[in-house]
Amino acid sequence: MTVTPKINVSDGKLLVHGKTLLTGVPDNIILTPSSGVGLVAGAFIGATSNDTKSLHVFPLGTLEGLRFMCLFRFKLWWMTQRMGTCGKDVPLETQFILLESKNNDQENGSGEEDDDDDETVYTVLLPLLEGQFRSVLQGNELNQIEICLESGDKEVETNQGMHMVYMHAGTNPFEVINQAVKAVEKHMQTFHHREKKKLPSFLDWFGWCTWDAFYTEVTAEGVDQGLKSLSEGGAPPRFLIIDDGWQQIGSEVKDQKDVVVQEGAQFASRLTGIKENSKFQKKNADNDRIPGLKIVVDESKKHHNVKYIYVWHALTGYWGGVTPAGPGMEHYESALAYPVQSPGVLGNQPDIVMDSLAVHGLGLVHPKKIYNFFNELHSYLASCGVDGVKVDVQNIIETLGAGHGGRVSLTRAYHQALEASVSRNFPDNGCISCMCHNTDGLYSAKQTAIVRASDDFYPRDPASHTIHISSVAYNTLFLGEFMQPDWDMFHSLHPAAEYHGAARAIGGCPIYVSDKPGQHNIELLKKLVLPDGSVLRAQLPGRPTRDSLFNDPARDGTSLLKIWNVNKCSGVVGVFNCQGAGWCKVAKKTRIHDTAPGTLTGTICAQDVDALAQVASENWNGEVVVYSFNSKDLIRLPKGVTIPVTLKVLEFDLFHVIPIEEIVSNISFAPIGLLDMFNAGGAVEEFSAETVSDESLVGGDRAPVANIVVKFGGCGRFGAYLSMRPMKCRLDSSEVEFSHDAATGLLTLELPVPEKEMYQWTVEILV
Repeated sequence: MTVTPKINVSDGKLLVHGKTLLTGVPDNIILTPSSGVGLVAGAFIGATSNDTKSLHVFPLGTLEGLRFMCLFRFKLWWMTQRMGTCGKDVPLETQFILLESKNNDQENGSGEEDDDDDETVYTVLLPLLEGQFRSVLQGNELNQIEICLESGDKEVETNQGMHMVYMHAGTNPFEVINQAVKAVEKHMQTFHHREKKKLPSFLDWFGWCTWDAFYTEVTAEGVDQGLKSLSEGGAPPRFLIIDDGWQQIGSEVKDQKDVVVQEGAQFASRLTGIKENSKFQKKNADNDRIPGLKIVVDESKKHHNVKYIYVWHALTGYWGGVTPAGPGMEHYESALAYPVQSPGVLGNQPDIVMDSLAVHGLGLVHPKKIYNFFNELHSYLASCGVDGVKVDVQNIIETLGAGHGGRVSLTRAYHQALEASVSRNFPDNGCISCMCHNTDGLYSAKQTAIVRASDDFYPRDPASHTIHISSVAYNTLFLGEFMQPDWDMFHSLHPAAEYHGAARAIGGCPIYVSDKPGQHNIELLKKLVLPDGSVLRAQLPGRPTRDSLFNDPARDGTSLLKIWNVNKCSGVVGVFNCQGAGWCKVAKKTRIHDTAPGTLTGTICAQDVDALAQVASENWNGEVVVYSFNSKDLIRLPKGVTIPVTLKVLEFDLFHVIPIEEIVSNISFAPIGLLDMFNAGGAVEEFSAETVSDESLVGGDRAPVANIVVKFGGCGRFGAYLSMRPMKCRLDSSEVEFSHDAATGLLTLELPVPEKEMYQWTVEILV
C-alpha cells in the first residue's frame, strides 16, 4: 500500500522515508494521504471494526528500537513528557508522539535506496478528533501501539475511524510538528494555529496573581496590598489576575462549610451568582453592601497603574458548576451531572477533584444555554473594567458528555460559546486557558491564544520544581502550535526562584508572580522586569533543543535540558539541570526518585538555536558571539564549535547567541542587549551598519570607517560585541561614555531610566 512517496505500508511494515517505523501493521489499518499543504509529507491513519461501539481499541503496529518522546496526560488536567524506545513505553492518554529514525541502511518499499537514507527522519503522530469521537494513543506489553477511539457517550457508537491519527515526517523536527498541525488545521477546520491568533497585550507586562498569595481567602484589601508592595519595591505589576476566591459560591457538603483541598480549592462548591462575593463589596452610608469589583478594578488601575486585569472562573462556572435552579440562575438550566472518566485517565493519576464530584455531582449548565451564561458573566465583568478571564478546570467537560452527544460535542459547544463571549466582551482576546490539556479542547480552539503549559507551580512541594521546567518545555513542542505557553506564576522569594525566573525569561511567556505582600526578591525581579513594568519577552514558544528531544532530563541522570528561543536580533539557549524528580507510573504521582542528583556537563552551540538564521543577515557565515549570563564571559565562536556547561541540580545558565555582522574586513559587530537581564537580547529592536568616509563626523587621528545604529529599550548596562574599539558613542544624539575590552570585544554603555514607557533608545557607534 503506497500512500505517499515518503510514507507507505509494505509486508506489514509502516515505512517512512524508507525507514521502518512499525511492524505487524494489521490489515484493517487504512492510510489516506493528506493534501493541500505543499509536498505531500503526511497521511491519515484509520481502521475498521466488525463491532459498533462507543469505545474501540485498534492495534496499529509494533514499535521497537526507535527513540521517541511523547506527551501524555498523567492526570485529567495536564500533560507531561515520557521518553522510550518501544511500544510498551507509550503511556495511556498519549496525545503526541515524535519518533526518531536514523540511518539504518534500510530500503524503501520499491527496493531503491531512499534519498533521505543518510539523514535523521522525524515522524510525528497526532491522534485527532473525528466527528463525535476522540482518539488517543497507548502502548501494550506486546510493544504494540494502540489507537483508543471513544465518544464519551454510550449512545454514540461507530465501527470505524478513517482519520483517527495524522502522521507527518521530515528532517527538521520543529518544521515537521509545525507542518503537521497546519495540515490537521486545514483538514479539520475546527481550530486555528497560534500564528493566526491575536495575542493579548498583557503578555509584554509584568504581572501579579493572587492565588499563592491568598488562595481563596483573597479580598479587595489583599489585592491592594499586593500591588502596592511590588510597586514600592521597584517591580510594578501592570497586569493582575484575581484568582479563585472572588465569586459567590455555596458548599454542598453539610457540616463542612469550608471544604479545602489542595491549597484551598473548594471542589464541592457551586456558583450561586455571577457577581462578586461580600469580600469584594463595600458598605455604603446605610451599611448596605454595594458591588465593589468595579471599585477594586478602578483603584488598581488608577492608584497602581495596572493596565490589564483578569479574573478567574471555571469553564463550568465554579469547581462544582452552577447551582441548579439557584435564585436568578434558573434560566441557565443547570442540572446535576456526575462525571465519568475515560479508562485512560483512570489508569493514570487519580484526582481528588473527581473524587469529590463523583460523590456530590456538578451543576452543568445546559449546552444550549452556556453562551448566555458566559455572556452575562463576561459582560458584567467588562462593565466593571475587567479586561479578560482565566478559564480553569476545562477538562471536566470531557467527563460529562453522556446525554449530550459525547465528550467532543459538549466540549465544542462550550468552547464555541466561550470564544464568542470573549470576542464580544474582551476585545483584546482576553482569555487564558487552564487545566485544559486534552485534544477535545485544543482542536476546538479557533481564538484562544494563551494556554497554561503544565501543572501548577507548587511552592511547598520540592519534587515539583525541576519537572515543572522540563514539562513546560516538552509540552510546548505540541501546545505551542496552538497557543502561546503560560509557564504559571512563581514566587520571587523562594529557593528555586532564580531557576523558575530564568526559564520564564526565555519561554516566550507572560511573566508573573504570586508573592505574598512584602515577601519579594526585588533583585531577582529586576532581572525580569524593567522600571516601567514591561518585560523582555522572547519571540517564540521556548522548546527543547534538537539534541534534547529524546533524552530524559528528569530521570536519566546524565542529560541537561536545553531550551532555545529567539529575540529580534539574537538567539538564547537556557540550560537547566532538571534531574531527580518526575511523574512515577508506579506511585502515580510526581515524586523525588534521586535525592542527590549528580553534577552534569553538556555543551551548547549556535546550532542549538534552530531559527537563528532567520534573525541573522543574508550573508551570515555561521559565526557567533556567546554571552553567558552567569559567568559574564563573552566568547567569539566559529561555526560548529561548542562551549561546555556544568551544572548542579536546580542550577541554570543562559547563553545569548548573537550572529556576527561583518561590516568591513576588520570590523565585526553583534548586539547583546541588557547584560543584567535574564533575556538580555530581548531589549534589542534592530540594528544597522554602514561604512562612512566623512572626516567631519569625529575628530582625532583618523576618520571613522563605519557607523552602527542600534535601537533598543530598557535601562542599565547595554552590551555589544565590537572587534575594534569605537571612536565615539552617542545616545539619542548625545555623546556618552563607554568602555571596551580589547581582549573580548565587549562594549558597554550605562543607560538611564527613560521617562516614557517602552521607550526605544538610539545608540550610534562610530568606529
